[in-house]
Amino acid sequence: MTRLRQLTKKGIFESSSFHQAAEQTNQNQAMLSPAYLAVFAATLLLLRAPLPALAGRPIVADGKPAPSEAAATARWLAAQNTWGVLSTISSDLSGAPFGNVVSYSDGEPGESHGIPYFYLTTLDPTARDALEDERTSFTLSEFPLGTCGKIDPENPTCAKLTLTGKLKLIDPQSSEADLAKAALFTKHPEMKGWPKNHHFQIFKLEIKNIFLIDWFGGPKPISPTEYLEYGKSQALLKSS
Repeated sequence: MTRLRQLTKKGIFESSSFHQAAEQTNQNQAMLSPAYLAVFAATLLLLRAPLPALAGRPIVADGKPAPSEAAATARWLAAQNTWGVLSTISSDLSGAPFGNVVSYSDGEPGESHGIPYFYLTTLDPTARDALEDERTSFTLSEFPLGTCGKIDPENPTCAKLTLTGKLKLIDPQSSEADLAKAALFTKHPEMKGWPKNHHFQIFKLEIKNIFLIDWFGGPKPISPTEYLEYGKSQALLKSS
């Protein structure tokens, strides 16, 4: 009877050890399964210390400034683009905003000054409205430059800039008019041949406020002085 009990206990122990070993093997196999490894990798990513925000922005070869350089980014957008949306206070729509796509230049190639110049005719409501109410906004996007990659233009990392202020008519006999013509005609040679009887005139945007989004976290604070002074103590911005 004692021998039988010993054998029974031994059988139970061996059976229990066998099941424990089998269970451990199953656990080891589960830990090596693709599903387990995927969960483990995802957990490591979540626990990893966050990388600096700059790491998410692709590096481009054309000198796109870092997100921390707000004034540089704003000036870069103004220098690289050649067109944007100019919005005025419509005299035909009871004061409603009116926006139009226009060409512009902020300087000859390699000599960006930050001030947008326009070649407009009063046959277009944009110029006609500005002569009655100078309040204006001018919006640029990084997307046409091709440096946003495959992301949507509204994505915060695809920079957008809005300059607001007053659209001023420039005296055609002034030295500034000569500078503006050189800037416009260099980037937009076609303008030289536009009809004389359309009476095109040169306008500039006198900047009062700046709205820039080039990363997550909302608009970047930039004063007109910071914007216009940027680059004066270093080489002039390279414009397209």
